[in-house]
Amino acid sequence: MNKYIFPGKNSWNELIKRPVLKREEISEIVQNIFDEVKKNGDQALFDFNKKFDAVDIENLSPSIDEVQNSENLISEDLKEAIQTAKENITKFHQSQKAEIQKIETTKGVICWRENRAIEKVGIYIPGGTAPLFSTVLMLAIPAQLAGCKEIILCTPPDRNGEINPAILYTAKLCGIAKIFKTGGAQAVAAMTFGTESIPNVYKIFGPGNQFVVAAKELAQNYGVAIDMPAGPSEVLIIADENAVPEFCAADLLSQAEHGSDSQVIFISTDAKILEETMEETQKQLENLPRNEFARQSLGNSHFILIKSLDEALEFSNLYAPEHLILAITDFEKYIPAIENAGSVFLGNYSCESAGDYASGTNHTLPTNGFAKNYSGVSLDSFVKKITFQNLSKEGIQNLGKTIQIMAEAEGLFAHKNAVSIRLKN
Repeated sequence: MNKYIFPGKNSWNELIKRPVLKREEISEIVQNIFDEVKKNGDQALFDFNKKFDAVDIENLSPSIDEVQNSENLISEDLKEAIQTAKENITKFHQSQKAEIQKIETTKGVICWRENRAIEKVGIYIPGGTAPLFSTVLMLAIPAQLAGCKEIILCTPPDRNGEINPAILYTAKLCGIAKIFKTGGAQAVAAMTFGTESIPNVYKIFGPGNQFVVAAKELAQNYGVAIDMPAGPSEVLIIADENAVPEFCAADLLSQAEHGSDSQVIFISTDAKILEETMEETQKQLENLPRNEFARQSLGNSHFILIKSLDEALEFSNLYAPEHLILAITDFEKYIPAIENAGSVFLGNYSCESAGDYASGTNHTLPTNGFAKNYSGVSLDSFVKKITFQNLSKEGIQNLGKTIQIMAEAEGLFAHKNAVSIRLKN
């Protein structure tokens, strides 16, 4: 853990740097995987399953029995928890549906915008050290609400050639029928090009390791959209003298345990809270099953004493965190000052885990500073917006001269003529 006392603003650009990944080598490996999948389809996926996941399977799709039996392999408590989360996530994303508004911009000129679902979307769900069945909820629910016609889910199988039962159960609960046993960059390649078994898609969603991230970026070169650029998980906490060190430490570790390349930053205006949070973080770390990941992550992390909450928010906006927690008393006063953040958690009881699982907001969020120009996944992520206009005779008469003058000024006389020929009639 790195500690800084009142760091000058000239040092902030160093403090906001994320852990650096060796991208050149990764990019070459991912390109080779793409080439292989494009050339050999399903066979390439079987080969990569053996190579990367040490599993030999005969069918990329789980059997009907596997899907049905998943319900019997998880506890009733977990099923109930997944159902509660599903209801909250549905409620929040359902509220994002917009009414069509027809606007008369000029007398006789009516303009409006309508949503159309992206027809074919792909969902990538990690299944290794942390099988993220919660991400199935976060992506499948808005996809279904948007009306996507085809939802493809790819996730790596375990050593027995099976998909984690919680992932299968959640996919079934969300109405996903097209599920495939393939992971990593090869899964992204399969959804990009399509194979004998896996349809190609128009947009790919979901988190993953550095190879999956690089694969999603490469998919864009082949005409496939992605939810957002991504990197390792991160959280930034701003705490005043009334913050609870135990709570803050728990939130820091909840992100640090994602992986060794995750980053957590703790900023406080109170020296006592800073020290106690550092001590509590070390104390809680020892009891974590994934403490080796968290310990390595804490090596990339910063604990900063800063002069004021205004300065803390200025630093946060520069960092643009995936998750921002305001463990401060008067948080409502500071909400307008938040410019760049993926998702914000307000007050001592708003743990980041609530957004990860069940409060209703989406946990697929921009990382690595991309909160400066990207939003988290929402209903809008699964739709295109198409504009419409209808000009009556009165409308073209009222607007025609304006269009003619502008078209002529740009030297586009066919554009001008498209108006003139109508005005003559």
